[in-house]
Amino acid sequence: MEEEKEVMEEMEVEERVVEIEHPLPCLSESDTQGIIKGRDLFGYVGIEAVLDQMRRKTMKAGFEFNIMVVGQSGLGKSTLVNTLFKSKVSRKSCTPNYEEQISKTVHLQSVSHIIEEKGVKMKLTVIDTPGFGDQINNENCWEPIVQYVNEQYEKYLKEELNVNRKKRIPDSRVHGCVYFLPATGHWLRPIDVEFMRRLGKIVSIVPVIAKADTLTLEERLEFKQRIRQDLQANGIRVYPQKEYDEDAEDRILNDKIRENIPFAVVGTDKEHQVNGNKVLGRKTKWGIIEVENVAHCEFAHLRDLLIRSHLQDLKDVTHNIHYETYRVKRLNESNANGLALSPLTLENGTLEKSDAESHL
Repeated sequence: MEEEKEVMEEMEVEERVVEIEHPLPCLSESDTQGIIKGRDLFGYVGIEAVLDQMRRKTMKAGFEFNIMVVGQSGLGKSTLVNTLFKSKVSRKSCTPNYEEQISKTVHLQSVSHIIEEKGVKMKLTVIDTPGFGDQINNENCWEPIVQYVNEQYEKYLKEELNVNRKKRIPDSRVHGCVYFLPATGHWLRPIDVEFMRRLGKIVSIVPVIAKADTLTLEERLEFKQRIRQDLQANGIRVYPQKEYDEDAEDRILNDKIRENIPFAVVGTDKEHQVNGNKVLGRKTKWGIIEVENVAHCEFAHLRDLLIRSHLQDLKDVTHNIHYETYRVKRLNESNANGLALSPLTLENGTLEKSDAESHL
């Protein structure tokens, strides 16, 4: 009997050991999500087709991109915008019998175009700021621009809060602001510092050195270094900001861009023959400055940032960061007052918009 008891106890111990070595699979309440990869599927599901669906819908509906150009007169803003999109899209180019006049105040004017390339449609809106920085006293000349940016956020917010809102809310928010710095070769001017410090909080700013062909390569390098020092010393946030890098791949790409900011650019819409090829360039006594040649200027880097690599990211940062900050602030204000959204406080400045559309 004693031997049988010992045998039974040994068997129970072995069973317990087996249970410990091979526990039954179970999911805790927190482990409700697993990863099933392609090799674990029984067959083809078709999940990847969603990319084609998204592409078809985007191509059918098109998308919007709104870019603002800011800088004093004579820095080549219109020419650079035309060079970026390789078409006559600037306000100056679209206005018949246009005459350059220095405005006494800052007027914001916008012009829209539908640009189509390989079946993809984009509604491009270029917002110009004539009068900025052209006066003897430029105090508070940035206020109409701040007001305009906030008004576009307000429009979008009101559309979102409507009970019966549109299927697709028109997006007039400024997705990027190209700020033109004169090629002085010195430091940032007080107006540059003040503008970028204020606007950098509400919109993505990309600073560029205009007409960079007036500087030697050594002067250009020194000027860029001084500007970066000024930006850091004054706490100015320019795009792309480090805190918005999503992963290591983004960080590597954006670090290369940050090393080149501000971009030293040259703009032109004239073509010249170079080694049997037509190139966009500026002809001088010493030769032709090729706009898209990175050995001559950094226009190609600016174009790639604004259009080819970061256009969607500019829109995402506008919606998820700048607009969201504005939305939270406005809703908190309305909750504190216990009322609906109060009217947006308007500041000094005149807004003038030309919403003429053209098809390119």
